[in-house]
Amino acid sequence: MSNPSNELLYTIALNSIKGVGAVMAKNLIAYCGSAEQVFNTSKHKLGKIPMMGTERADWVANADVLKEAEAELKFIEKNSITPLVFTQPEFPKRLRDCSDSPILLYYKGNADLNTAKTVGIVGTRRATDYGKELTKKLVADLATHDVLIVSGLAYGIDITAHQAALDNQLKTLGVVAHGLNLIYPAQHSNTAKKMESQGGILTEYNSTHEMHPSNFPMRNRIVAGLCDAMVVVESKEEGGALITASLASSYNRDVFAFPGRTIDKSSMGCNKLIKQNKAAMIENANDLLEAMNWNMDPNKKPKPQRQLFLTLSDDENVIHQLLSEKEEMEIDELAFKSNFSSGALAGILLEMEMNGVIVMLPGKRYKLI
Repeated sequence: MSNPSNELLYTIALNSIKGVGAVMAKNLIAYCGSAEQVFNTSKHKLGKIPMMGTERADWVANADVLKEAEAELKFIEKNSITPLVFTQPEFPKRLRDCSDSPILLYYKGNADLNTAKTVGIVGTRRATDYGKELTKKLVADLATHDVLIVSGLAYGIDITAHQAALDNQLKTLGVVAHGLNLIYPAQHSNTAKKMESQGGILTEYNSTHEMHPSNFPMRNRIVAGLCDAMVVVESKEEGGALITASLASSYNRDVFAFPGRTIDKSSMGCNKLIKQNKAAMIENANDLLEAMNWNMDPNKKPKPQRQLFLTLSDDENVIHQLLSEKEEMEIDELAFKSNFSSGALAGILLEMEMNGVIVMLPGKRYKLI
């Protein structure tokens, strides 16, 4: 069994090898048994692991990254940074369920990354006054629901969401595209410092990793994976916010967008998402809370709604049986196990929900009532 401190060192090292992404790194750990064992496995054996081959095995076997990892450990200790390995219970469980999630995160803050409700808020860097006001109002109206606000600490909608959360005593998490040795943009350093005591700053990059434009779309997958719900406030027809929304949808997160005037370039992306049924339209926080089933009085016990003798169709009985075997199930798993097409399954689930047989949970999961 690997020593925990050694395992962290080798995880940092593995995470630093160029050409070895998160999916491949997890595959190596799964086959070798630990990050430490990856470095103790011969190049010949590494080459036989699926997805590897001779060239990639060379990358791992000849990687000179342990000294860099040792320096990073010292940096972590000196700056009170919490490393989160994907096998640890503290690692964000929502993110861990995503196949391309990082094997390691660097975190500075005090928020519970596995809190009950998380909302991502993203949008254009060139936010209009309309977009900023929508963001402030949305966050203020979510304040009584103990929601963790997640964004990317960028200009525009991102920083507005973070600052609104701080103003309303909500914890807020900024996912950055660089190591925690700096804050980009530098103008947001003061806000980031406040967030450390009212949320936090999170990254997959170590302190020596060079900041590169490609880091930003990679960062977006973490923002998307951390959330139950993703809200796009303003976006041009193309941009990072739409990438984040697409990633969130691929992770079975609920995606929402505020509509805007058809002549406003800053709202074209949101209108496009709504028009193409890639996001549900919302006008206020209550729309979001209703859709996520978060507006129920926590002190009010729900009335039992399940009928003693259910009258279900044959197709509904298939879904009922699957949900009887498991407390909750995502829509993709239901589709796979039921063999229903996505269109047919959506109709069945809607009918069962309207009849009080099932309820939809955040993340497009369902359970029996």
